Amino acid sequence: MKVKEKKIIKKKLEEIGKSVVEQAKNHKVPYLRIPSRTTNNIVFDPKSLCYVIGNKTIMRSAGNIRHVKPMAQMLKVASFCKDLVEEELKHETKRGLYYISESWGEKLKFDEQPESDNIIEDIEAMIGEPRENFHIIPNPGGAVYGDLTLKFKNPSGKMMKINCLQTADGQTIGPRMSEAEIVECNAKRVIAIETSGMYNRFMEENAHKKFNAILVNLEGQATRATRRLIKRLNEIKKLPVYIFTDGDPWGLHIAMVIMAGSAKSAHINKMLATPSAKWIGVTATDIKKYKLRSDKLKDVDLKRIKELKKDPRYRSDKRLLEELKTWEEIKKKAEQQALLKYGLRYVVDEYFPAKLKEMEKK
Repeated sequence: MKVKEKKIIKKKLEEIGKSVVEQAKNHKVPYLRIPSRTTNNIVFDPKSLCYVIGNKTIMRSAGNIRHVKPMAQMLKVASFCKDLVEEELKHETKRGLYYISESWGEKLKFDEQPESDNIIEDIEAMIGEPRENFHIIPNPGGAVYGDLTLKFKNPSGKMMKINCLQTADGQTIGPRMSEAEIVECNAKRVIAIETSGMYNRFMEENAHKKFNAILVNLEGQATRATRRLIKRLNEIKKLPVYIFTDGDPWGLHIAMVIMAGSAKSAHINKMLATPSAKWIGVTATDIKKYKLRSDKLKDVDLKRIKELKKDPRYRSDKRLLEELKTWEEIKKKAEQQALLKYGLRYVVDEYFPAKLKEMEKK
């Protein structure tokens, strides 16, 4: 994080405490106004193509006995995070913060982790910054492989440069990697892959060279750090993003979270979502076309399809709606690896080039 950005984050965190102090000085009952993150305040923004927080707020007041403890905890967490930002190299996870609160005494410590998680998300919403920017970091997840050189400070403060081809299995994506300076990127696209098995297949078949691509292993639902890196490659380097998932409604929704964010992250979706990203497949149509080995859709899968059809992110995309309808008709789902029936090289040599050509026409 640049010095100027660091000062802005620190100031935003300080303002939370200062507002309470100023109210007390003016003999007013202190309160904090927090953007509401409830479902009735999460709206779909057609301009940004993602869910965002609406205008509703909630008030946490020292005049309400039930609000006193969570309000004090919020001030303590904001102060703790300000100290982390000041130290620059210090970071903590949400889980770590929960345990650290044990040292704050009986009146301030959290009884359960959801309490501390909720306050972290409230602070994100209040200051309009993802928690990574005030050093509450997620666990690393996913990996990136390709001709991409990133520059960042390691945990000891040493500045490092890493080319993501110079690793055996790709570079793990953590918070430092997601915000690293992009020094050089000799690729024309990003290919995000749901499963580690297919990601490995792409690596071994030199797909990064064949498609001049950065390969990203999502490892299932992409972490925030992974989504942030994908967005930055798209925004800064103007790389188109293609998402390759299992052929079921859950795989499609993994792609949608990358494209449009999640309801849970509505307060920061604009910083994580990549609206121009495209879902390659495996589609329901592919299951029919390629005669893939498949399993029967379960009741939970069919229920999920009905939910997605009501979601504005899907209702606005004719192609996605057609695929959801096809799943309902064939009542089958398939994994990415089902394509391997045609051989180890088939996905990279035949299937993916055809799908990429099809998507680049759209």
